[in-house]
Amino acid sequence: MSDNDDFEQRLRTSANRQSERLSRIEKPKSRRWFVRLAVLLVAFVLTAGLGVIAWGVSEFNAPGPMTDLVTIVLPRGAGVNAIARKLETAGVIRRADVFVIATRIQKTATRLKAGEYEIPPAVSAKAVMHILIRGDTVVRKLTITEGLQTPQALELILAAEGLQGDLGMAGGVSLAEGELLPETWHYKWGDSRDAVLKRMRAGQQKLLSGEWAKREKNLPFETMAEALVLASIVEKETGKAAERAHVAGVFVNRLRRGMRLQSDPTVAYGLSPDEPLDRALSRADLKTDHVWNTYIHKGLPPSPICLPGRASIQAVLHPMETKDLYFVADGTGGHVFAANLAGHNRNVAKWRKIQRDKNN
Repeated sequence: MSDNDDFEQRLRTSANRQSERLSRIEKPKSRRWFVRLAVLLVAFVLTAGLGVIAWGVSEFNAPGPMTDLVTIVLPRGAGVNAIARKLETAGVIRRADVFVIATRIQKTATRLKAGEYEIPPAVSAKAVMHILIRGDTVVRKLTITEGLQTPQALELILAAEGLQGDLGMAGGVSLAEGELLPETWHYKWGDSRDAVLKRMRAGQQKLLSGEWAKREKNLPFETMAEALVLASIVEKETGKAAERAHVAGVFVNRLRRGMRLQSDPTVAYGLSPDEPLDRALSRADLKTDHVWNTYIHKGLPPSPICLPGRASIQAVLHPMETKDLYFVADGTGGHVFAANLAGHNRNVAKWRKIQRDKNN
């Protein structure tokens, strides 16, 4: 081998060694650059993600867009997506997607209750979520007034906004007059009409049985049903609370003596049992023979003539002790009472004069 060949060989060997050293140096630098890039990317993603989360939390807790009270009905069976869309459409919340994600993260999406809600103005989406979880729904009222006839009460139940379904008790056919308790009943949107009707019926039975257990002794009727009939007559005869026990005392006295009750409201009911009679009674009406005409038939009629309230039921079970056997209107919404026919005739004459003066 010549000196030149030997030099070239050594040069190549040296170059190869230098290349290997450079390779060992560059590879770690390349790996470090890649790691740094990856760290930067992860940090960017995390920062962006945290920013989105922070925005979402802020949006969920921020005051809502409403400026006035909003009433909204969430139907039964609606999922969180449908609920969120309805809330957004009604202007209760700004973002349905934020509401959905937040409730799912907090595992409350399946705890939102259907019903009718009144949402205050500017309430946050978070507060709305808790309102729906608690089920703070609107409580509605249905007032059945004392003295109504059962068909009228059924019409009110059918017309009550928010109640659902038909009257399951055969449309009220099997419901006897006087069986419903007239008072203010509370219900929620979506409650069934049949359920409300059954509550009214059970309420009257509970009231009557409870008062019957506390009744006075030696009353001239033997059953709760008879007490309910007399209570309905008292209910129609007077609207003054202070008079009820007195009117009841008069009817109790007449029953004890075997006298006819001679109650105008019973005659009117017999002529129009489905709705109140829309005219004054005539002399001919008082002579019309039907089972509710207490001018013709002695004793109590066969059924109540209206829905008697608590006060009238209590009045007939605790009547005033009185000698009075008669009463007539006094022209002021009340009545005057008399213990004998002569006194009653004088009171009737005064009443007729009041009517004549009024007509003139």
